[in-house]
Amino acid sequence: MKLLLVYPQYPDTFWSFKYALKFISKKAAFPPLGLLTVAAMLPSEWEKKLVDMNVTRLLDEDITWADYVLISAMTVQRQSVHDVITRCNRIGTKIVCGGPLFTTGYQEFQGVDHFVLGEAEITLPLFLTDLAAGNAKHVYDSNERPPISLTPVPLWSLINMKNYSSMNIQYSRGCPFDCEFCDIVQLNGRVPRTKSREQLINELEALYATGWRGGVFVVDDNFIGNKKKLKEEILPTIIKWRAEKRRSFTFNTEASINLADDDELLNLMIKAGFGTVFIGIETPNEESLVECAKAQNRNRSLVDSVKKMQRYGFEVQGGFIVGFDSDPQSIFKSQIDFIQKSGIVTAMVGLLNAPPGTKLYHRLKQENRLVKTFSGNNTEFSLNFIPKMEQETLISGYKHILNTIYAPKHFYSRVRTFLKEYRPPKVTGNITVHFYHFTAFFKSLWYLGFKESGRWHFWKMFISTQLRQPRKFPTFIVMAIYGYHFRKVLKTA
Repeated sequence: MKLLLVYPQYPDTFWSFKYALKFISKKAAFPPLGLLTVAAMLPSEWEKKLVDMNVTRLLDEDITWADYVLISAMTVQRQSVHDVITRCNRIGTKIVCGGPLFTTGYQEFQGVDHFVLGEAEITLPLFLTDLAAGNAKHVYDSNERPPISLTPVPLWSLINMKNYSSMNIQYSRGCPFDCEFCDIVQLNGRVPRTKSREQLINELEALYATGWRGGVFVVDDNFIGNKKKLKEEILPTIIKWRAEKRRSFTFNTEASINLADDDELLNLMIKAGFGTVFIGIETPNEESLVECAKAQNRNRSLVDSVKKMQRYGFEVQGGFIVGFDSDPQSIFKSQIDFIQKSGIVTAMVGLLNAPPGTKLYHRLKQENRLVKTFSGNNTEFSLNFIPKMEQETLISGYKHILNTIYAPKHFYSRVRTFLKEYRPPKVTGNITVHFYHFTAFFKSLWYLGFKESGRWHFWKMFISTQLRQPRKFPTFIVMAIYGYHFRKVLKTA
């Protein structure tokens, strides 16, 4: 069997980091971890190729070579998925589809031979057995939540790691919270399922054996879903392993705001090499938090929680949403004020949308407020439902937030606020310096210091950081490059 695994293309979004990646001559932020993991579940005697359309073109010859094309995708990749299916149908190669996009809405896609939905540890073996017997069904689905101790080490040999700025691994699936707008519980359940420390170290060793030295994104929906196991087993094991490897890896992940409540966990994560954490802040409006069942964010000072994590040594990235039914007219100013005061430099603000299958989707459907398909890109200037606030006012206010927080004056002010709080841990062990780090630095001087209209703000911070906070200077350069990317995406949106 010859199998072609295809990862469709992302549109340009704030999360693509497309314009930032050009500074370091990389083509994508992360490889397609899901496909690499599925590839390791397939028969070893099969010939396998992987085409990540975010780093290379999908050629007709690739499709012709294959007996089957296996496509995995998230919702934001929908348009590219349709294009790939059309090309495969034209050439006559059979198609197998799986992943979040299809699990929540496979009925939309015509011309697909087989859908393998849900979690592959359950449904993929059923499909492979039937395929070998010559009687494979059209749809395989299951709501079962398998232990991820069954999950193999990803097949890293299928990619060229030089195309990516970071590698990625998965430690757990599921989230103990159940926010109304989020589809994580639908896809992965509320009880976090975790890998053993031995399994996790095997995955890190596999990455290390490839020669990778650098950043690793732990892709969990909520890394701290099982805090007890993290503190007693996982983080101490990672700390020991990193010490043996001269701290060659650094980590970033996603977590809930209650991370700030646990000093022991904060300390252990910093010692284990975690430097960046994405937090779903959503909104400073308490009524909107009640509406979306974001209980973990309520009855606390969100700004104080963020600043505490920054003082421990974390760069806190934040997700924000406007468009809740409870949002007042003042929400746009409130979001701007919060983002600026918190020093969250990488602030991802999106319009509320309702992913299929979520509690929000079902509520809006009952209220006859759904109007179109969810695109998966919440940074588009559109909604898939009728909001309570006048739509033109909402979209105009949303644009005002983006135009304000990414403007050089406000952006560099936020970087300054962050660096005042930020206490980076002292770096010991291997510090891998690549040639592209030097080229990125000189590109930043050219694009940010000479070509951009806000260059005065760049140079002012450039000089003050170098003189007053030299240890934080590399962080400043990275932040400045992020800001360039955000502004470019906003201009082309």
